Amino acid sequence: MDVSALRTLDSWPYRHRLADVMRTPVATVTADTTLAEAARRMVQAGIGALPVVDDGGCIIGILSERDALRLAAEGGAPTAHTVGSLMSAPVDAMPADTFVYRALARMQRRGFRHMPVVDAAGHPVGMVSARTLLAQRAAFALALGDEIDVAADAAALRATHDRLPALATALLADDVSPPAVAAVIAAVTRDMTGRAAALAQAAMIEDGRGPAPCGWCLLVLGSAGRGESLLAPDQDNALILDPRPEQDASAVDDWFAAFAGRLNAILDSGGIPLCKGGVMAREADYRRTRAGWRTTVARWAENPDGEAVLAADIFFDLVSVAGDATLADGLRQDAIAAVASSPLFLRRLAEPVGGAEAALGWFGTIRLKEGRVDVKRAVLMPIVATLRVLALRRGIKQVATKERLRELRAQGVVSEADATALERARETAMAVLLRQQIADITAGKAPGNAVDPGILDRPARRALRWSIERATLMPGLVGDAL
Repeated sequence: MDVSALRTLDSWPYRHRLADVMRTPVATVTADTTLAEAARRMVQAGIGALPVVDDGGCIIGILSERDALRLAAEGGAPTAHTVGSLMSAPVDAMPADTFVYRALARMQRRGFRHMPVVDAAGHPVGMVSARTLLAQRAAFALALGDEIDVAADAAALRATHDRLPALATALLADDVSPPAVAAVIAAVTRDMTGRAAALAQAAMIEDGRGPAPCGWCLLVLGSAGRGESLLAPDQDNALILDPRPEQDASAVDDWFAAFAGRLNAILDSGGIPLCKGGVMAREADYRRTRAGWRTTVARWAENPDGEAVLAADIFFDLVSVAGDATLADGLRQDAIAAVASSPLFLRRLAEPVGGAEAALGWFGTIRLKEGRVDVKRAVLMPIVATLRVLALRRGIKQVATKERLRELRAQGVVSEADATALERARETAMAVLLRQQIADITAGKAPGNAVDPGILDRPARRALRWSIERATLMPGLVGDAL
C-alpha cells in the first residue's frame, strides 16, 4: 500500500502526550539483579527495556535488550553479570505530560529506542518505544493495507472497505488535509483492485482455466488513478494485453474477459460498485492489446466525437496496480504524444470546465437542486479537467492534480496566484464533500457528490461559494493556454 500521504499526520505528535501512549504498569529491576533474571523478565513481559531503580524506587538507569545481546556477542555469561554493570546511566527520562513530538525528537537525536516516563519524584510510571509511537501514529491506515494483502475473498475486502469512513474521520480530526485524506482512500482503492486481481487469477487457475496466457497490466483510472478518491467510489479500470504474435487473439481475449468479469464482481462485492458508465475491464472497449490501445488513442485524437471524449476523460489518469507496469508507462507516453498536438481533441476534453456556472444563481448565491449542490461537478471536475488538458498539451506525465498544477506553475502556464487559488478551492471542495459523505454514511444513506449547505457554518459556506466562483474561471484559463 502506498502510505506516502500518511507523512502528513504530523499533527498527531502535537496533539498527544506520553500519558496517552505509554505502557503501564512498568516492570523494573535493581542494580544488583542478575542479567539472567532481567532477561527472563523482559521475555515474560514482551518488552525490550527495563528501568533500573534504587531502593527508593527512583530511576537510576535503563537496561535494554541490546545490552544483553552485546554481552552475549562478547561471550559473557549472563549469570556472572548484574544489571548495574551493563545498564546505561544516567538515564534520559521524561514526564507523562510531555508531548509526543518532544519524545520522538529526543529519541531520534539520541538514538534511543526506549524512553522511560517518570513522575515528579523520579519514579518510573510507564515506558514508550519508538516502535510503539510510530505504530500508534499510523496504525489504522497501515492495518488496512495489511488486511488487504491477506484478504481471502470479497467479504474480507468489504470488511476493510467499510472502515474507510472511520479512517477518513480520524484523519480529518487529526488535522490532515482533505487532499491527503483523499490520497489515502485512493491508495486503499488501488490496493483493493490489485488484490481483487490476485483473487481472480487464483480462481481462474482453480477452475482449470490456467494462468494468464500472456503479459498484461491492470489499470485504475480516474480519481483513484490520480490519488484523489473520496467516499463515493465506483470502478474505473482497464486492461492492457500483450500477446505474442503466434497466439490466437480470440483465445487470449476469452481468458481475460473471464478474468476481468471475476475481477469486477469481486470489487463490486468488496464495496467498490460497478461503474454505471461501463468503464471496467470486463467491457471489450476497456480491454485491449498494446497496439489496440494505441490505435484507439490515435482515433480519439483525430476524431474527438462525444463518445471518444467520454471514453478518454479519465483514461489519461491511469496508474498500474497489477501485472507488468511497463505496459502502463509505455501506453501513457504514447497517449500523451498522440493528443498533445491535437488542439481540437483537447478543447473537447476541456468541456467539463464549464460546469461551475450552473451552480451559481443571482448575486453569487449557490443554486441548489433538491436542497444540495453537486460540488464535484461545480468545483472538482472543472479544476481537474482544466489541469489535465493543460498538462496533456505540454506533455506533462504527472497524473495527480496537485503534481500537474506544480508543473504548470513551474512552466509559467498557471500563475502563482491562480495556482494558490485553485489548490485552496480544491481543498475546500474536498473538505465539504468528505464532511457530507461521512454524515450521509453515518445516517445510513448512500454517499454522493452533492452537499447540503445547511450542514456548513457561515465561514464554510462562504468558502464553498468562493471555490465555485474560482471554478467558473476555468474556461478562460483553458482558452488562454491552448
